Amino acid sequence: MYIITRETIYFINLRHAYLLAPFNAAKVSSRTVLFTDVPAEYTSQEKLRQLFGSSFQRAWLASDCSDLEDDVENRDKVALKLEGAEIKLSQTANKRRLKWEKNSDKKKEPTRDEESQSLASKWQKKKDRPTNRLGKIPLIGKKVDTIDWSRSELKTLIPKVEEEQIKHQKADAKLLSAVFIEFFSQEAAQAAFRRMTPKKAPHMNPRAIAVAPSEIVWKNLKIKKTERMGRNFATTTFITLMIIFWGIPVAVIGAISNINYLTNLVPFLSFINHIPKVILGVVTGLLPSVLLSVLMSLVPIVCRCTYSTSYRQLSLTHHLGMAKLSGEVTLPGVELKTQTWYMAFQVIQVFLVTTFASGAASVVTQIINSPGTATTLLAENLPKASNFYISYFIVQCLGLAAGDLLNTGSLVMLTYVGKFLDKSPRKMFKRYITLAGLGWGSLYPRFGNLGIIAISYSIISPLVLGFATIGFALVYFAIRYNSMYVLTNNIDTKGFAYGKALQQLMTGVYISEVCLIGLFAINTSPGPIVLMAVFLGFTAIYHAVMRHALRPLTMYLPDSLDGDSQLVLFSAADTHSYDAKSGVPPSEAERLPSGKMASKKSNVLSRFFDPSRFASHQSVRSLVPNYAAPRYDAEEEEIAYYNPAIVGPKPKLWVVKDEMGISTHEVKESSQVVEISDEFARFDEKGKIIWDVDALESVPVYEKRIDY
Repeated sequence: MYIITRETIYFINLRHAYLLAPFNAAKVSSRTVLFTDVPAEYTSQEKLRQLFGSSFQRAWLASDCSDLEDDVENRDKVALKLEGAEIKLSQTANKRRLKWEKNSDKKKEPTRDEESQSLASKWQKKKDRPTNRLGKIPLIGKKVDTIDWSRSELKTLIPKVEEEQIKHQKADAKLLSAVFIEFFSQEAAQAAFRRMTPKKAPHMNPRAIAVAPSEIVWKNLKIKKTERMGRNFATTTFITLMIIFWGIPVAVIGAISNINYLTNLVPFLSFINHIPKVILGVVTGLLPSVLLSVLMSLVPIVCRCTYSTSYRQLSLTHHLGMAKLSGEVTLPGVELKTQTWYMAFQVIQVFLVTTFASGAASVVTQIINSPGTATTLLAENLPKASNFYISYFIVQCLGLAAGDLLNTGSLVMLTYVGKFLDKSPRKMFKRYITLAGLGWGSLYPRFGNLGIIAISYSIISPLVLGFATIGFALVYFAIRYNSMYVLTNNIDTKGFAYGKALQQLMTGVYISEVCLIGLFAINTSPGPIVLMAVFLGFTAIYHAVMRHALRPLTMYLPDSLDGDSQLVLFSAADTHSYDAKSGVPPSEAERLPSGKMASKKSNVLSRFFDPSRFASHQSVRSLVPNYAAPRYDAEEEEIAYYNPAIVGPKPKLWVVKDEMGISTHEVKESSQVVEISDEFARFDEKGKIIWDVDALESVPVYEKRIDY
């Protein structure tokens, strides 16, 4: 508990130092707050300016973009279809030309088809021209020429989308009960985020702060409050039922770890007695660990499932997982909810169900013969389950650490699989510039549960601690290396995921104390039982007090830093102290007095949980790099928090240049409809597509990264 408290306080100081650093405080997102459940009367610039006063800079009113999103997605799909057809046209002709050159002594040069008036006709037959069928059902529908049809569709879709985008930018559309408000300073934004509450007028719910536009789940902004509550209840119920029924295969896997004890009970398993000890060790040790790892890897997919289609630069991510369906409006929120659910899965299935299934499997025959001794037998044989967890530590820590360092999946995808999947320079460019991301919602529970297991078994089977120490050291070095040099932080939770993981480690403390109470109760030892019960109560009280004192600092930034640059601690009562009747803007209002008892309690907690006890803000400030503050032009700031469908640019197509002049002709024809280029990509002597890696910022599909 001491280590968790100390690390939490250190995390708070480090997080605040990072968020208050000049390069971070200057970002648009650091000064912007997302409010949901906004009353209709406040969905106007004038009303919002009156409410927030002089600290208000601008607001983006969210509008219903359902129809626009469908049109933009359809437009970009057609554009990609045209791009693929143009490349296929040139590639087919180029392959025929290379084949002719290889056998030039046997064949005459093909003649151009004058009727078609196409440069491709010299090297391509009419039946080779790309075609597709209209309609959603494959093999059904009218067959059309892909290039001609795509150009015709884009002539209609592009002007239609541009017209709708202008309407949404002028707020000439149905407005949603959600607004993004930018303040002049980070301090004003934090004050408004902390003091606004849906329980008091004007009942606006501050949902997120310092969240980049790319991290917004735009489709969920239109969800009403009651619908969001229903969705949250439904998804939580689904996950709960999933946890219950997931226990069946997990229990079977746990029983496999002690399957040699079941041979007398289940006759058809008698062949196990004749298996060589080496193979039996693999079956009971390594196999269950691998099966459990595979089984549990499916859980985050259900919680956080995504697929990509189109939008900015023809790529948009849709979120289909339970966390998205629950109504979360930000991707960090999706990650944190995934982390909560996945940790519950890990603790219940990987730890509790597997432990009892493995322990029961080792004594099931004795329990059947003497049911009255079940509790005693289970208590005596519970440490046998530690054999499974020793193997699990080896598989998880050693195997995954080595796998992360080798990064074989990405290596194979980049060097081999990508060559077969990437049929256009756009896909090659995207694969080249895209780094894999760390999924905090699935990463922390996986290893946090190992910490809980190690804490819980620290007394029952201390040998686990040795394997845990070595395993965590390997995992630390592997993830540290990948975080610095290989992976990217695609979803930034601003440290919340780490803070949540620290608090989840307390589960191990509770489980270990409950297990000790159970073991002492079986052996009828009243003295140790009373002592452990007292310790369990003390742990619960201490944890509650610690969370009450540190949670506000974990969630919010303080109003100010006093002389020593150490953080000012405020209690939970101070976080929502805005009085709507006072007429003072919430971003400028001072905290109201919270009463004598609350003030005294706050002073006691402040002295006990003083952040400077372990690491002051001044000491951790040196750990934060001194990056340059981002700069934005007027247009970039103006469109920052518009839905991507509103400000998404027209498609830019990138095709491959060929020696026959086919791409030049097609670019000329298609450029009348959509922007298209065949520069920086060509066919090599083997007919494969290559692009100019050295001209990274000059390729047609390159987009400047805006660090909001």
